[in-house]
Amino acid sequence: MKLLKKNQVIIYVIAVMLMVAGYLNYTTRTANEAVQASTEVNEIDDFANTNIGDARLVSSEAVEENTTNETNTTGNTTNTTNVTTNNTITQETAATTTDDYFAKSKLERDTMYSQMLETYENILNSTNASETQKQSATEEISKINNTKNSIMICENLLKTKGFENSVIFVNDESISVIIGAEELKEDQIAQIQNIISREMKADIGNIHISTK
Repeated sequence: MKLLKKNQVIIYVIAVMLMVAGYLNYTTRTANEAVQASTEVNEIDDFANTNIGDARLVSSEAVEENTTNETNTTGNTTNTTNVTTNNTITQETAATTTDDYFAKSKLERDTMYSQMLETYENILNSTNASETQKQSATEEISKINNTKNSIMICENLLKTKGFENSVIFVNDESISVIIGAEELKEDQIAQIQNIISREMKADIGNIHISTK
C-alpha cells in the first residue's frame, strides 16, 4: 500500500514537471513569435517610411521641375509679349510721326498760299495800286487757286491708288512729290508721274519724287 502511494506521488511529480516544461516551452515560443512579429512590423514600417520618403522626394522634384517649366514658360510668354508690344508701339510711333509730318507739311503749304492770296487781294483793294499791278495780282490769284486745286486733285488720286500719305510742293515749273512709303517700285513711280503730269500739265522731267 505504501509502495502504491509512493509510485502515485512519483507519477504526480513527473506529471507536474511535464506540465511545467510544456508551459515554459509554450511561453518561450510565444515570446519568440512576438519578437519576430515585432521585428517584421518594424521592418515593414521602415520600408513604408523609406518608400514614403522617396515618394515625397520625387514629388518634390516633380513639383520643382513643373514650377521651373511654368516659370520659364511664363517668362518666355512675358518676353514675347514685351517684344510684340514694343514692336507694336514702335510701329505706331513711326506711323504717327509720318502722319504728323504730312499733316504739318500740308498745313504750312496751305498757310503760305493763304498769305500769298491775302497779299494779292490787298493789292486789288488798294487805291494806290496801278491797273497793271492789279492785273498782275489777279493773274497770280488765279494761278495760286489753280495750283491749289490741281494739288488737291493729285493728292486725292494718289490716295485712291494706295498712297495714303503724300504731299506736293510746286515751285514754278518744278514739282516735288513726297510719298509716305519706305520704297517705290518702278511701276508705282510711273503711276505717280502720270497723275502729276496729266493733272498739273507738267513735264515728267520736272517731277521729282521722293519717299518719307
